[in-house]
Amino acid sequence: MYFREQPILQDIDAVADILLRSGFFNDEEQKVGVSLVRERLEQGEKSLYFFQFAQEFADSKPIGYSCFGPIPGTKFSYDLYWIAVDPNFQRQGIGAHLLEHSETEIKRRGGRRIYIETSSQPLYQPTRNFYAHHGYILEGRQTDYYAPQDDKLLYVKWW
Repeated sequence: MYFREQPILQDIDAVADILLRSGFFNDEEQKVGVSLVRERLEQGEKSLYFFQFAQEFADSKPIGYSCFGPIPGTKFSYDLYWIAVDPNFQRQGIGAHLLEHSETEIKRRGGRRIYIETSSQPLYQPTRNFYAHHGYILEGRQTDYYAPQDDKLLYVKWW
């Protein structure tokens, strides 16, 4: 497995494909996910969006990625905005490696807390289990945030 941090132009299509085929993200969410890659390509690190890309080989397209960044107005807190793996490569530990690489980079940048938000819908139970398994604690719930009976759940991990 090969990991890299810097996005390239081809990642726009790869991220769009991963988000579409994952089955977890609606059209608007997919557009936002892709826009963050574009913004990073246009603005560089000034965008405050950082990435980890997982590839089978150095010259192959991404099969998973994460996106994270510092939370404006905080001293040590980061958001993990996205973590997604191509459905053909799920349950192989790629998500765990992406999370580990993201946490390492956040620590390197001085981060001490990572926040992740997700949905309370049954579809996201494996996602919630993944976060809990990796030491994230449910810290908050915003009722009916995404839609009626679809709460926003906020997970956090600190060191």
